[in-house]
Amino acid sequence: MTRLVLIDGSSYLYRAFHALPPLSNAEGEPTGALFGVVNMLRATLKERPDYVAFVVDAPGKTFRDDLYPEYKANRPPMPDDLRAQVQPMCDVVEALGMPILRVPGVEADDVIGTLALAAAGEGIDVTISTGDKDFAQLVRPGVALVNTMSGTRTDSDEAVIAKFGVRPDQIVDLLALMGDAIDNIRGVDKCGPKTAAKWLAAYDSLDGVIAAAPEIKGKVGENLRAVLERLPLNRTLATIRTDVPLDVGAADLRLREPHVETLRALYTRYGFVQALKELDGGSANGVVPARAAIGRAGSGFVAPAATAADAALDPALAAPGAYEAIFDAAALEAWIARLREAGIFALDTETDSLDPLRASLVGVSFCCEPGRAAYLPLAHDYPGVRAQLDRDQALDLLRPLLEDAAVRKIGQNGKYDLHVLRRHGIDVAGYADDTLLESFVLDSGRARHDMDSLARRELGFQTTAYAEVAGKGAKQIPFSQVAIDDATGYAAEDADVTLRLHRVLSARLEAEPGLLPVYRDIEMPLVGVLARVEANGVLLDGAELRRQGADLGRRMLELQQRATGLAGRSFNLDSPKQVCALLYDELKLPMLVKTPKGQPSANEEALEAIADLHELPRVILDYRGLAKLRGTYTDKLPEMVNPETGRLHTSYQQAGAATGRLASSDPNLQNIPIRTEDGRRIRTAFVAPPGRKIVACDYSQIELRIMAHLSQDAGLVAAFEAGADIHRATAAEVFGRRLEEVTGDERRAAKAINFGLMYGMGAFGLARNLGISRGEAQDYIALYFSRYPGVRDFMERTRAHAREHGHVETVFGRRLWLEYISRGTQAQRAGAERAAINAPMQGTAADIIKRAMVSVDGWLQPHRERALMILQVHDELVFECEEGFVDTLLAEVTARMTAAAELRVPLVVDSGVGDNWEQAH
Repeated sequence: MTRLVLIDGSSYLYRAFHALPPLSNAEGEPTGALFGVVNMLRATLKERPDYVAFVVDAPGKTFRDDLYPEYKANRPPMPDDLRAQVQPMCDVVEALGMPILRVPGVEADDVIGTLALAAAGEGIDVTISTGDKDFAQLVRPGVALVNTMSGTRTDSDEAVIAKFGVRPDQIVDLLALMGDAIDNIRGVDKCGPKTAAKWLAAYDSLDGVIAAAPEIKGKVGENLRAVLERLPLNRTLATIRTDVPLDVGAADLRLREPHVETLRALYTRYGFVQALKELDGGSANGVVPARAAIGRAGSGFVAPAATAADAALDPALAAPGAYEAIFDAAALEAWIARLREAGIFALDTETDSLDPLRASLVGVSFCCEPGRAAYLPLAHDYPGVRAQLDRDQALDLLRPLLEDAAVRKIGQNGKYDLHVLRRHGIDVAGYADDTLLESFVLDSGRARHDMDSLARRELGFQTTAYAEVAGKGAKQIPFSQVAIDDATGYAAEDADVTLRLHRVLSARLEAEPGLLPVYRDIEMPLVGVLARVEANGVLLDGAELRRQGADLGRRMLELQQRATGLAGRSFNLDSPKQVCALLYDELKLPMLVKTPKGQPSANEEALEAIADLHELPRVILDYRGLAKLRGTYTDKLPEMVNPETGRLHTSYQQAGAATGRLASSDPNLQNIPIRTEDGRRIRTAFVAPPGRKIVACDYSQIELRIMAHLSQDAGLVAAFEAGADIHRATAAEVFGRRLEEVTGDERRAAKAINFGLMYGMGAFGLARNLGISRGEAQDYIALYFSRYPGVRDFMERTRAHAREHGHVETVFGRRLWLEYISRGTQAQRAGAERAAINAPMQGTAADIIKRAMVSVDGWLQPHRERALMILQVHDELVFECEEGFVDTLLAEVTARMTAAAELRVPLVVDSGVGDNWEQAH
């Protein structure tokens, strides 16, 4: 099973500090706590988790300080010897490849709690590595605690009861009664863990204890009654939040490749001999590098083209570079002449923001020869800084070069740089290569294509970390305040490494004639298109979203009240444990869906399975659906409008999915639910300004058409060529009906089969989808294949090809690697086989809409004042257009979308026009 380990970093550090003697290295630096942490981390990584996070407290106050100003007020300051070991600890953690998480406004416990429950809900096995008793409240199926120092594991109700005398759901009440001297939470005087556990055994909960307070005798009863008013606050302070809004999930926490040389330097400095031996004897974090395990004899998996990690590195590309700063016009003009003469150079920008649509330029770096690069500082502003070229003057000198299409530019995720330079009046032309996209096209299955990872993997080059020049956490300074000497080494290195990577990756691409057109004809032309779409943005009706948010809030309250009435008592609709207890223990509803460990589940699938048996599950589902809409869209989107443009701007990632599908973020506009009326209402807030319209153009059943093309099945091809309703046509074939005799249920079944087979659905999944027996579902599938034998033959050929070659391809040659197609567990192999069927269709659909975007954008450029492409969502393109230009736009866009691929069956585009996005459907 997939495993996530969440490490309580603060707990690690303090426990190691107090448990170990005051050790020091040869230079007298304290190392005791660091030594303990390193050993615990090594022990954790030897367990080979799939995902891991090292979670620490962010500086500043949290919501608990607002609730209770005296919270942790009596904690002594951190000892100097301990404080000196905090940064080295973070350095080791980062070098081991672990993500470090800090979230302002909440404690590390709340971040861990939120990640733990979310991951467990996805079927991931979660281990919380900590010695803090408070985390016992999170123990449940799929969530366990491990004390790495003592080696104990707490993973069940029985284990919690054995240790604390109460169930996991009573831990918070236990803590509220006992109080916590360390956190300055005053509990019931003289009430220790045994007394608190005895009360909870008798009265079940804190509310029960409070209600029974008048009858509790003795001095401890008096003490209880004296603090009754503060106990609910104690409970709130002790409750670990599990609903913290986070920008990351379990899938973002994959263990990175270790920085071996950094680890070696750190272990040597602090005298960790055993860690050094382990490092030199094998992988630093005990995890076999992804590509080291593939292509083995008998593995059945064929690795992608060799990378630098698999072959000898070129020492010249790993050597240190020589960098210079540019301070005057003459030096800049000399560099411009050098770059123009070279005809190709790497380019990188330094700014004051991660948001390219709000970032201001701090400097620019260039490189046209590996090992030699320059940095042009433009806005460094610390005391005593050396005079720099005026930014406008420097950009005027650069503009002819940067806007010259004949001089090729190279970048790493260069869309960011294009945005920044456009904000400063330069429309870069000749953006020819992007090392992120070169890597992605070569091996889309890799998790990381960032420059630091690529430099280690392809060059054996350890890049300078941003934190090395700008600091970390609360002490991090803006790049504009970084000393120019330090900034030059960092920024010029980025341009230098980008050029070096291009030398390696472009050579590998040239050796792959099947992949080269994907890169040259699809991915690279799309960079500028996406930059324009992102910059265009979309107009948002904030008042409409506020109205919707208010309506959702009112209905959520009504659903809460209705749920309370149905349950006969109040409960937390957001708590899976309370929902499970109510539905299965009290109402005795059957557990039709369980967790992977066989425990009760309260996820959407589980509630849907029993929604016809009682009214309450449907009420809970409706409540959760409204809460998600409100939290994700109606409340959040207005806050994300760019104050400079007054519009909402999403960001598209070309390397966001292995199939080539674009991913959208900040905000993600591809996940707006459209199957419900409330979800569709969200799109009514995406509007056109006066005098303009929203136009939406959507490919009709594109993946089914690609299936027909790839399978060449005569029946499917004939149905599409005739323009028939494909699901009705399939139903007629499968059920032996004339088209006009097909019932709605039969069409629904045929639709489930059509789409289910594309995603590798078997009889079990189809049966569950249609609410029929598995035998009936198997009969449906057999009938389908008897009527469409070409589809069955295509699926068998595709699986065989994937097992032999380790990959499948799209119509346009994009290669999709399937690591587990012939190895791993049975579940992994089955998943790879399903992906082998679906990936060519989904990947081809991605290629088609990308090609369409490039074609449409090329036509739109002379008409930018009249029409803009503003969104790409799945198989749909959305435009904002002058009313008088709509017919022209529809004709031209439809023609280009249908011509984006030559398939055996016609591509069909559905379109609509309206004052908002929803009306355009």
